[in-house]
Amino acid sequence: MHLPAQKRSGLMRCVRRRYHPGMKKRTLILGAGGLAAIGAAGFGAWRASSQGAPQANKAVSARAAQGAAQDGGAREFFDTSMPDLQGQAVALSTFIGKPLLANFWATWCAPCVEEMPHLDAMAKSTPGVQFVGIGIDTAANIQKFVDKIPVSYRLLVAGHAGIALCRALGNSAGGLPFTVLFDAKGNKFDAILGEVQPGDLQSRIARLVAVSRT
Repeated sequence: MHLPAQKRSGLMRCVRRRYHPGMKKRTLILGAGGLAAIGAAGFGAWRASSQGAPQANKAVSARAAQGAAQDGGAREFFDTSMPDLQGQAVALSTFIGKPLLANFWATWCAPCVEEMPHLDAMAKSTPGVQFVGIGIDTAANIQKFVDKIPVSYRLLVAGHAGIALCRALGNSAGGLPFTVLFDAKGNKFDAILGEVQPGDLQSRIARLVAVSRT
């Protein structure tokens, strides 16, 4: 989707894409260089208490990449470190060794918030797979969110710089939510742009686990 330059000046755009008849309508939050406020019905209570669209902290430290990597961005992903909610740096390479689901999300992204209970339930029921949430947001906003809606899996803080990591992993639009599956060796296995569907994601995870056993 082409936008005039003046409308891409540091704002995240929420685009509702309609597919051909018979396909489910899906909402994506598309990154164009900044952050946007939550705007979907059903999230009024959280929206009222959130900080809207703050300037995200640029917390990610990663090696620069030129274009899409031949490995689908896996090397750049695992060469990255970012802080957890306590401010401790976490090297993503520490997740290599077991299958991993990495979910890029933000507190201001309504479909991200809507899918989190499903991801949390899967994380609890699939102990053989690691789950990590990578927030395109500030640590303060993420902490405020989990104080209201606890999440069992680990949450890291990428800030706005996480959008570049999304793009390196094949999400050229920088859209959210964005979920990536990696096998136990750190190879990119699968990716989902947009809100996950529990049944579909469960099938993908089952295939990931099977591949990781070989």
